[in-house]
Amino acid sequence: MAAAVEVFDEARTTIAGHPDPRVRALLSGSTDSNQGLMVMRMGQPDRAVEWFSRHIQVAEQEMEGSPDERLVLGMVMSLMNRGFAYAAVRRREPAIADLERSIALTRKHSQHQMYPFAVHALGNVHKQSGELAEALRRYEEAERIFRADDQPGLLARLQLDQAEAMLMIGLSDEAGKHLDEALPVMRKEKFGQEIAEVEMFRASAALLDGQLDLARRMAKRSERKLIRRGSTWWMMAGLIELWAHGRHAMRTKRISSALVQKALTLSAELAANHLVDESRLALLLAARLEIRRGRLADAEELLRRVPGPRTVTPLDHRMQRRLVLAELALAKGSKRAALTHARKALDELGRVRDQLGGLELVSATAVHGRELSELAIKLVLEDADARRLFAWLERTRAQTYRYEPLESIEDNEVAERISEVRNLSWAILRHGLSGQPTAELRGKLVKAQREANRLGWHSQRWGKPRPVAGITEVIAELGEKALISFVVSGGEMAAVVVAGGRVRLVRLGAAAEALESAQKLHFDLNALAPDHLPAPLVQVIGLSAHKQADRLDELLIKPLAHLIGDRELVMVPTGALYAVPWGVLPSLHGRPVATAPSATAWLAAAQAGKASTDRVLVVRGPGLLFAHGEVERLATHHNKATVLSDDTATAAEVLAHLDGADLVHVAAHGEHENENALFSRLELVDGPLFAHELGRLRTPPAHVVLAACSLALNRIRPGDEALGFAGAMLAGGTRTVVAAASKVGDEASAAAMADYHRALVAGAAPAVALAEAMAKDPFRRPFLCLGSG
Repeated sequence: MAAAVEVFDEARTTIAGHPDPRVRALLSGSTDSNQGLMVMRMGQPDRAVEWFSRHIQVAEQEMEGSPDERLVLGMVMSLMNRGFAYAAVRRREPAIADLERSIALTRKHSQHQMYPFAVHALGNVHKQSGELAEALRRYEEAERIFRADDQPGLLARLQLDQAEAMLMIGLSDEAGKHLDEALPVMRKEKFGQEIAEVEMFRASAALLDGQLDLARRMAKRSERKLIRRGSTWWMMAGLIELWAHGRHAMRTKRISSALVQKALTLSAELAANHLVDESRLALLLAARLEIRRGRLADAEELLRRVPGPRTVTPLDHRMQRRLVLAELALAKGSKRAALTHARKALDELGRVRDQLGGLELVSATAVHGRELSELAIKLVLEDADARRLFAWLERTRAQTYRYEPLESIEDNEVAERISEVRNLSWAILRHGLSGQPTAELRGKLVKAQREANRLGWHSQRWGKPRPVAGITEVIAELGEKALISFVVSGGEMAAVVVAGGRVRLVRLGAAAEALESAQKLHFDLNALAPDHLPAPLVQVIGLSAHKQADRLDELLIKPLAHLIGDRELVMVPTGALYAVPWGVLPSLHGRPVATAPSATAWLAAAQAGKASTDRVLVVRGPGLLFAHGEVERLATHHNKATVLSDDTATAAEVLAHLDGADLVHVAAHGEHENENALFSRLELVDGPLFAHELGRLRTPPAHVVLAACSLALNRIRPGDEALGFAGAMLAGGTRTVVAAASKVGDEASAAAMADYHRALVAGAAPAVALAEAMAKDPFRRPFLCLGSG
């Protein structure tokens, strides 16, 4: 910085000798603006505001006449930079005023090339203010322009800011993809500080995912680069490294006084540079470390130095403050106070979630409440209070399914991007069958999927959140049924059983064995799926599958037998249990079971209004060996059904007929995408129909049967936030979805569905009809009844 200041001083000396006072003023203002930019980049945004203001004052005087293009450009840039500097010191109102004024100037004076920069900067202000959905929307607008103009360097800078907003929501995986795309561009174009910032946010993503070694390594790398540049932003990287170090120390119970002192020193340095929230976050770490060391008085003194959050305090900082307060209350012997802090934190997290758009954003936020949720569940389990545990489970899990769906926003750009994904998927299939290379097409597909995903965050809106289900109304709706809600805490599995008007807690022992058996069963069922396996192979795999099913029965169901009797069941799984087709367990053979992500989600589906039509839709996708016979048999059960097959079974036609249908049966190949759940898909004649597109339905179908592989699978985020094809249908308002949790042979699927529909038209409820159909050959018919049942 010292060398740069010398150059600026030399420039001012030269400018002072210019004979024209107007030129002197303009050049001085331009110099001030550039020095402000340098000061801001070096981590002193408060000082930068002063420099930018000098140029703006000069430019405003000159703008009163007929300003030339360079003057307008300089004014726009200084307003944008001052807006960014205001945002960095958390002064939202003047920041937005500057940026909106810069946008107005670009339009008034046809400075089209500056428009996306101003929009990008406005996105930054919304991000700093915690308005994350609006920030992402602004970034998307700027990104479209940068991509269209083929400006990879500008796009890379934008992706850095997008990644930060995604991390603030909890989308660490999506943020990582952004950063991985930006980094090689920055290296190629010889960027400086931005490379260090990419590494810093990469460290932040790793910290969010619990990858502590990676977080420390990346943060250290960033910190060294920033120190070499003389930038005070090194403290931000240092804070991430410190938190990773601190979490590792808490995990290993090896906390030194030197680590506490390091946190206090960094807090003071952050405060000296006006990084208020970051300074408080370092103090919170020091306090948390002192609690773990048993030094409660010192921890309390540190917490007194951390006032309540400001309006602009980031969400993860708020959650950490509540977590430390809860841990201190617990260390002092007050479980009640600890649970109060956890409840208030989760309520605040819910208010943030309520402002977001698409399903993926909503499900991602759960990561910020993970530690508080785990603490609360642990405390309630210790008290063995089944009713309180039920209430806390509903408060902490599957929040994605609490929102009332609204009619979708028609967005042509999203539709176009989805169409591009479909065309690319179809092209990859054709190229693969003909032996042509597909690498380039696959790269384009990944890019198109990501763009469609991000656009979808804003095209889907959800209504007000439903209240968390209360135990009284759940008991009333269950009637003669029983509900089993599984939970894992501290490595132990437990179940809350609601049956016969009573709520009981049963401890089931170590969770690892049950979860491992669930995974092994899933692999075995996949292996059993092909229609014509050799008999010896069927015997070997079948024995393994039966062994895992028997073990799950012993661990999870038999200990509950005295409570559930022979009642119909509603299952609320956790983790790997989401993929268990319950009908394969001996105790549940032939028993009706509905699976739901939470009691709240089940109650909403069970109490939803029935379909007002008798419309039946049957869809046959391509490449199924037994589909023709399956569709013919279904036609005998539903003689007024609309049938889409061959050339009519296109994605557009299927979507159009899904809207408002009572019963839908889809016989098609399907695939679950774990890394990109909303691109789980049904294969149709013109390419895939994606879960992403289901949000476009005005009136979701009431009852959907997916005779396809794996579409009951979900991606499980923290907080048991499960999302996949069937899950997207349930979240969108469909009451019941029947789908497979693993691969299914065409012949077995066709036979199971014939039995299912025969029972349906005889008057059986979906859960009952499926139980009867599965009972004939459960390991070859691994279907789940999701939703109300």
